[in-house]
Amino acid sequence: MPRFKFGDWVEDAVDWLQSHLDWLFDFIKTVLDGMYHGVDTVLSGGEPLLMAGILAVIALWLRGVLPGVLTFVGFALVDSFALWDDAMSTLSLVLVAAVITVVIAVPLGIWAARNDRVSATVRPVLDVMQTMPAFVYLIPGVMFFGVGTTPGIIATIVFAMPPGVRMTELGIRQVDEELVEAAEAFGTPPGDTLTRVQLPLALPTIMAGINQVIMLALSMVVIGGMAGAGGLGEKVYAAITQLQVGLAAESGVAVVILAMYLDRITGALNQRVSPLGRRAAAKAAAAVRKMRFAHYKPGTAVAVVGVVVLALVAGGLNIADSGDDGGSQASSSADVGKGKKVNLGYIPWDEGIATTFLWKELLEERGYETGIKQLDAGPLYSAVARGDVDFQTDSWLPTTHKAYWDKYKSQMDDIGSWYGPTSLELTVPSYVKGVDSLADLKGQGKKFDGKIIGIEASAGEMGTLKNKVLKEYGLDGEYKVVSSSTSSMLAELDRSIKAKKPVVVVLWSPHWAYNKYELKKLQDPKGAWGKGEQIHTVAHKGFAKKDPTVANWLKNFKLDEKQLTSLENEIQTAGESHEQDGVKAWLKKNPSVADKLAPVPGAGGSTAKGKEAGKSVNLGFFPWDEAIATTYLWDNILEDRGYKPTTKQLDPGPLYSGEARGDIDVQTDGWLPNTHKAYWEKYKSKLEDLGSWYGPTSLELSVPSYVKGVDSLADLKGQGKKFGGKIIGIEASAGEMGILNSKVLKEYGLDGEYKVVSSSTSSMLAQLDRSIKKKEPVVVVLWTPHWAYGKYELKKLKDPKSAWGPGERIHVVAHKGFSKEFPEFSGWMKNFKLSEDQLASLEVAVQDGGEGKEKQSVRKWLDSNPGLEDKLAPVGG
Repeated sequence: MPRFKFGDWVEDAVDWLQSHLDWLFDFIKTVLDGMYHGVDTVLSGGEPLLMAGILAVIALWLRGVLPGVLTFVGFALVDSFALWDDAMSTLSLVLVAAVITVVIAVPLGIWAARNDRVSATVRPVLDVMQTMPAFVYLIPGVMFFGVGTTPGIIATIVFAMPPGVRMTELGIRQVDEELVEAAEAFGTPPGDTLTRVQLPLALPTIMAGINQVIMLALSMVVIGGMAGAGGLGEKVYAAITQLQVGLAAESGVAVVILAMYLDRITGALNQRVSPLGRRAAAKAAAAVRKMRFAHYKPGTAVAVVGVVVLALVAGGLNIADSGDDGGSQASSSADVGKGKKVNLGYIPWDEGIATTFLWKELLEERGYETGIKQLDAGPLYSAVARGDVDFQTDSWLPTTHKAYWDKYKSQMDDIGSWYGPTSLELTVPSYVKGVDSLADLKGQGKKFDGKIIGIEASAGEMGTLKNKVLKEYGLDGEYKVVSSSTSSMLAELDRSIKAKKPVVVVLWSPHWAYNKYELKKLQDPKGAWGKGEQIHTVAHKGFAKKDPTVANWLKNFKLDEKQLTSLENEIQTAGESHEQDGVKAWLKKNPSVADKLAPVPGAGGSTAKGKEAGKSVNLGFFPWDEAIATTYLWDNILEDRGYKPTTKQLDPGPLYSGEARGDIDVQTDGWLPNTHKAYWEKYKSKLEDLGSWYGPTSLELSVPSYVKGVDSLADLKGQGKKFGGKIIGIEASAGEMGILNSKVLKEYGLDGEYKVVSSSTSSMLAQLDRSIKKKEPVVVVLWTPHWAYGKYELKKLKDPKSAWGPGERIHVVAHKGFSKEFPEFSGWMKNFKLSEDQLASLEVAVQDGGEGKEKQSVRKWLDSNPGLEDKLAPVGG
């Protein structure tokens, strides 16, 4: 039978929805997040024991003295586990999801009860909702809404809705038909029959359905934790994936306490709101003769007063706490972040945990606020791509995470590798004799019960093992790879070693297991595992622009094997839920690491004065982007070094003339040997060439990438009408314009077909921007480097005849005698270098800052590149 590709249709539908209804998903996410955070702020905002008192008063009102006391004791126990905030987050999620579910489910159940067609239509839909594995709901939830509370709420609503609809319908249908007929016989309108007869009598059944809705919602907390919903679900998930038995027990008890409280409260609420329930409660109270105090339930007014008093006390304590500064976590000199939020995500692999909590600690020391989420690899990459997570430090490339990188790389930036090469391997305990390589496993399957203990099925290493390694060594029929989790694999390894049993597990280097146990990495003589990988930090697209300081720290981040292993061991020693304490202990033992990994901008001598402090320096520039950027770069640096710089903008001719006369001391944008050849030849006897700081450059004509069939200068011939017969140029005085008119056009036979429109750099860029927005063909004069190539998708037209000539270099040019007058400054300029990435990011910073704020924009860029100023302008000791 041919393959029915239902899954492909679903993926196509999801892609279409993402492309066309993204605005709707953003709106829903905003609404649900707002509801959740509003409830969470109320529940977690007060002192835990006072909030426990409020919940106990509600239990006292609905259930009596003993339930009220037990409620307080239970929630006090949750607080003693240090899980109060997580419990309140979970309660907030359950309440929001339950309220939305009830608002939808009850009217739908009423409609189904009163209309058989609706009932027949809704029933199979509810069957699907109730029987579909709950994990499935998270997939579209994460894809449409990103990680966080929203996919958890959506999945909870879908999963919990069926009993609410079914029990509402059942309750109304069970109302005695004779009562309904009697009401109708007395002329009662259908609406009044529903509200005065059917709903009051069906209320116990409806409330039972609401109770089930809340219980099912609470059962989803762990699954919600897998999507980053936080709360107790995240704690349980972390405990499961990291085999933290203690945390699992504590989190499980907290979930049970919440479940019991919600179950008993919603059950008792039925007695308060249902006429039948109130009658039954009154009879029960009247029948009690002994221990009346134990059955005491305060009136509604008394309960409300108690709740209000406790809430006011809690609010007063919050105000008092907010007025106490308590000192900031970071000193003012190290407060780089100034409270800016950075979201980190990690896969529960040891190096991911270690480096994530390391950066959490470092960022908080530098004044940032951090959010942190544990996710599986798929949701994590999706979250980074969407921007819900700013960066993660555990991207194994090019193999293990290849599938995720290939899928999302257009939405992410690879900040660089911080560790490598790694290695993937199968490993056995050292007491297993006769098995030293993968080839030795063949024929010994019975010794290992035919099993290789693996990790998460989604891991790329598992795919490599199944698709390549087992086949390469002829093991695929003899061994079954057991997919589990990293923590389960380690638990099986630990059990086997304690029992001295043979076991073969999937492992990798670096890993702390090699320090804890005596293990053998099975050799791979055929190279089936492939080459070692690098562990990269990846961030969402544009993160470097959003926070260049953190991006620069991450770009320079490195740990060697000794550092990483010792950090992992320190975290293992600290124990469950104390990862950051382990990091702090490690940083204390390695006191220089924090300043090395996250240097404070402006610290470490960047404001030290130069030997020539106090001297006035005149900097000149013409309005080309690299000239503006580097001139204001040196303007800032010279001020830091105690000089008195001034800047002056001129066209190239007047600028070279001003330097020759000594009115301008130095300029950084001498394009030689071609573009500024005429000026150099005229004034070189009165100038000094301090050397090249960038190159080679290139001159070119460029078109937008959507212009098809034009890939080289030769392709322009005969297509003049497409471009209106125009090439949009820059300043007529630019040497590039001269080369274009006198050589390039003639070389390719374009001089009769095209007119070069002299304008200005800004006018050319404005025309380029307008044309791209209208998707119109346009050909412009450009050069490399230029920020336009980062902003737009452009094609540099190839120059097979080399009419433009070889690339040039950008030089620092000064007046004659400059080196003698400014020996320190001239030394800095002679050693001045910027890479293409540095120059591009500097130009973009200036563009983003806007006109008139060039100096301030460069200052921010310098602050985001700590250590660069000392490198460019070192001050001797």
